[in-house]
Amino acid sequence: MDQPQDEVSLSGEAEGQLAETDGATAVDPVVAERDGLAQEKAELQSLLLRRQADYENSRRRAEKERIEHAEYAAMDAVKAFLPILDDFARALEVETADKKYARGIELIYQRTLDTLRKLGLEVMETQGAVFDPNLHHAIEMVNTEEADDQTILGEFQRGYNFKSKLLRPALVRVAVR
Repeated sequence: MDQPQDEVSLSGEAEGQLAETDGATAVDPVVAERDGLAQEKAELQSLLLRRQADYENSRRRAEKERIEHAEYAAMDAVKAFLPILDDFARALEVETADKKYARGIELIYQRTLDTLRKLGLEVMETQGAVFDPNLHHAIEMVNTEEADDQTILGEFQRGYNFKSKLLRPALVRVAVR
């Protein structure tokens, strides 16, 4: 076969070298692209894991807030009943000749208090306790030797907690030396 005039013939050794050079240059871009894609894949997987963790944290936070909201939703309603409990307590202190009337007031008070306790109301016991400014408001300070310093001598208004959270501080009389 005759070779065309503008083509140059290579010897066998030169053809082998050219093939090796062409193969190496052909492989390098493929390897580089593969490495680049592998790195991109790793970055995307890392991003995906971070986004999944963010989503899971947001979901947990929203669930916790929903539970807290539901748990303390009754707090305002219970707080609105506290003046009624105070009125019943004052009514029970009044002496009356009608024992049936007094017993009726006592039953209504007790039933109301029991219902509010089921919702989470906790009555604060203050008599003889040590004054705590986080739980009590001192209305009167009494100089006395009969009680220890900072001991509560009496209460003007009962204090309440709601599910271990302060709902209303007790208004108290405190002994000082």
